[in-house]
Amino acid sequence: MKVLHLISGGDTGGAKTHVHTLLAGLTSKIQVKMVCFTEGPFTQEARELGIDTEVFSGRNLLSTLNRLARMVREEGYDIIHSHGARGNMMAAFLSKKTGLPTVSTVHSDYRLDYLGRPLSRLTYGNINTLALRKIDYRIGVSDAMVDLLISRGFDPEKLFSIYNGLDFTPRTPAMNREEYFRSVGLEADETCVVAGIAARLNPVKDIATLIRGFALAHKDFPALRLLIAGDGEEMENLKALAAELGVSNEVCFAGWISDTDSFYHAIDINTLTSISETFPYALTEGARAALPTVSSKVGGVSYLIDHGSNGFLFQAGDAEALAGHLLTLARDPELRKAMGRRLYEKADREFSIEATIHRQLEIYETILRYERQGREQVVICGAYGRGNAGDDAILLAILTELRTINPDLTFQVFSRNPAETRVRYRVNSFYIFNIFQAIHHFKRAKLSINGGGSLMQDVTSSRSLWFYLWTLSAAKRHGCPVIMYGCGIGPIRSSGNRTRAAKVINRYVDAITLRDPNSLKELESMGITKPKITLSADTTVILPAAPDEVIDGILESRGIPAKGNYVGFALRPWPNFEEKVSHIAAAADYVYEKYGMTPVFFPLEPRLDIEASKRVIFHMKAPHHLIADGYPAGQTIGILSRMKAVVSMRLHGLIFSAGQGVPLVGIVYDQKVSSFLSYIGQDLYEDLNSLTAENLKALIDQALERGKDPQFLSESVSKLHQMEAVNRQVVENYVKKPH
Repeated sequence: MKVLHLISGGDTGGAKTHVHTLLAGLTSKIQVKMVCFTEGPFTQEARELGIDTEVFSGRNLLSTLNRLARMVREEGYDIIHSHGARGNMMAAFLSKKTGLPTVSTVHSDYRLDYLGRPLSRLTYGNINTLALRKIDYRIGVSDAMVDLLISRGFDPEKLFSIYNGLDFTPRTPAMNREEYFRSVGLEADETCVVAGIAARLNPVKDIATLIRGFALAHKDFPALRLLIAGDGEEMENLKALAAELGVSNEVCFAGWISDTDSFYHAIDINTLTSISETFPYALTEGARAALPTVSSKVGGVSYLIDHGSNGFLFQAGDAEALAGHLLTLARDPELRKAMGRRLYEKADREFSIEATIHRQLEIYETILRYERQGREQVVICGAYGRGNAGDDAILLAILTELRTINPDLTFQVFSRNPAETRVRYRVNSFYIFNIFQAIHHFKRAKLSINGGGSLMQDVTSSRSLWFYLWTLSAAKRHGCPVIMYGCGIGPIRSSGNRTRAAKVINRYVDAITLRDPNSLKELESMGITKPKITLSADTTVILPAAPDEVIDGILESRGIPAKGNYVGFALRPWPNFEEKVSHIAAAADYVYEKYGMTPVFFPLEPRLDIEASKRVIFHMKAPHHLIADGYPAGQTIGILSRMKAVVSMRLHGLIFSAGQGVPLVGIVYDQKVSSFLSYIGQDLYEDLNSLTAENLKALIDQALERGKDPQFLSESVSKLHQMEAVNRQVVENYVKKPH
């Protein structure tokens, strides 16, 4: 493989480090050449690192372009990879002249690259914006950068993420702590706790917020110090701010530093206050020194910093929140040590230079495969983009399964909120009721999937049933095979709806996989026999829990001890629910009084479920926790996995918990709840209408008793996964990648 990199040659900071480190690593794996348009320190350092570097200087754009095109043809490159405004512009032109695939690494938010420099923004900024649209593929330096590009209309399925990798070989600093502080002029003895930041002093880094937050924290912890390493146009303003806040003697401006190892090994807390970032090296360099980190929640920061576990996050510009986190760490040396250790372990595992080089090679191979083989499209229809964790988890599970079978598939997803779906799942999406787009995509698709859940029912609305039946018929009539995938069926109560559904499904559906036996009985009673019908399980059982340290951080940041004893409640509003809240509250109190387990109320659809939980909590006496936020599937599953038992009205509260081997109690508002629990052998449930405190207490007793039998629970999990594998076996026939 031969790759040509294009970059201006005047780059500094993170972009320079990323390109140099990456290309130095790639040269031992593939053939790489870098062409710059300016001679200088950037190119000199590249050559010293062994990178094949050539400079095409001169202002004649057409001449330079022709020279580059000639080089590409004569030397036989496979991919053109660009960085920055000038590199992107040249790559966009070269794509037309050579026909080679082009890819650009987006190192920062291109709309903020020239902040405070209006002329440069007008010229280079606009050139870069236009060029990025013309390039075939883009790489964001962090998942957050990819999300930003998707939100601005870039094709999510032509985007890749990569992270700034770092060599985690242990470093020995040139100076010890005392020597280093003396060298930069910081007055700090062994009793002081020193927070530090290494950054350019420009508006994007928002060092002013750091100084304000530090000043607030210093009032309560006078031994706190701040070391600022960096230079830039904000220097004098920041010094004036420190003087105004009365902390001039405690804030040290070290200026530009080259000895970063001594800096990071000297300080106690690493900080970042930027209003915009991709994934800054300052984070991984601090992690390499095992420093706990306090950072603004921007860019890809939250992919490394797990709030409350290996550092703290705050909203950009919030000096008071920053001050609180600085105080927490300053007062607790053991917490600093534990957080720093966890951060080092995660960064070493996931953000090393080896991982970055491997990821870049993987991206190149993927691009070449796309260009060589093309990609086939799947349309997925379901109740997505409504803020329901269960429905959205179904989509994630389907995408995960299909991408495992054939990683080159592309997708078009029906959604109530296409913009959110595009960002969250990295797929193309369109508004659910845009029938013209639906038909357009059906005509071009290899397969249409009616995606899980209970779409075929008329309890909530006959109109929704008619709509989903239309999608089945429209897909098939436009030449697309149709699968109903991991579905629940019914209840369909209207005789007219049952007749209509039977006619459409028999005529237009190729295969059906069902998540429970009651759905099979419903299809049989409706006379549906034409499609191939197979019993399986809900697709979401394949989804893993988020890592333990992430769940620890979520719980601890909300005042919930990560290793506590809990029983979870996942409730929802429903007719007659109000009459039962006192009974559920009594059962929750009972859990605490008898077992010492704290009730935790967890919403799967926050806009509805939080209020239902609050109504129960109002009647309670026992201590409790309410987690009032919605979370992605992996984090939701991880939180539920910490429960000793789960009491749930929400079907996916039960499914998520069952997949983690948690004992279950169902409150049945719909037959799908009892059907699922019976199907997996955890048949502890009570109908909402007949629910009492006493029978709910008895069910919880039985569930907790079951929790003492690990064999029963492991067998239940194993059975679930075996049943779900049927979904994969059926869909594989339609989307499997040819050898």
